Amino acid sequence: MGFTRAELESFRDAEVPDLLPPPGTPLRLLFVGINPGLWTAATQTHFAHPGNRFYPALLRAGIIEKPIDPAAGMTETDRAALRDRGIGITNLVRRATAKASELTATELREGGAALEALVRDRRPHVVAVAGITAYRTAFGRPRAVLGEQPDGFEGALLWVVPNPSGLNAHETVESLALAYAAPARAAGVIE
Repeated sequence: MGFTRAELESFRDAEVPDLLPPPGTPLRLLFVGINPGLWTAATQTHFAHPGNRFYPALLRAGIIEKPIDPAAGMTETDRAALRDRGIGITNLVRRATAKASELTATELREGGAALEALVRDRRPHVVAVAGITAYRTAFGRPRAVLGEQPDGFEGALLWVVPNPSGLNAHETVESLALAYAAPARAAGVIE
C-alpha cells in the first residue's frame, strides 16, 4: 500500500487510538511513541511507516513471535497478539505530524501529564518511552540518558529506549532489539 504526499497530508492532526489490553486485563509493557506520523494516522496503526524498525526490532528481541507488517494497517490478529501478551502502545502527543520536530515543548509536556494519568489508571508493570529528546522535554529531565530510569514512573518501572524511526539513522534493528529486550524482560514478556 502506498500513499501520495497529498493523501498523507490529509491525515495531519488526525489521532490514532491507543492499543491496550481491555480494562482489567494486565498491562505488562507499555511502549510510548512520540506522536503518530502521517502514515501511522493513515493506517491507524502505530509505528506504521515502512522505514520504521519498531516491529522488526520487536521480532528480533522475541517480544513478538511472528512478523507484523503494519505499513498496510495492522490486522486484528496482530493487535490481539500484542494485547494477549500484555503489550500496549500509546503516544506522548496524540496528533499526527510529518515529523516529531513539528511538536511544541508545551505539547510534549501536556502529553507527559496525560501519560502519567494513563499509567496511574492502567498500571503497567513497565513503561518504555521511545525517544530520549521527547522524554527530556516532556518530563523536564534534560540530563536523562537512555536505559532504565532510576525513579520509575507512577509506580511502573521506566525505560527510555531509542526511537525506531528510520530518521534515527545511528540505530539498527539489532541495536533497537537489544534496547527493547531490557524493558520486555523486566515486564516478564520475554525471559
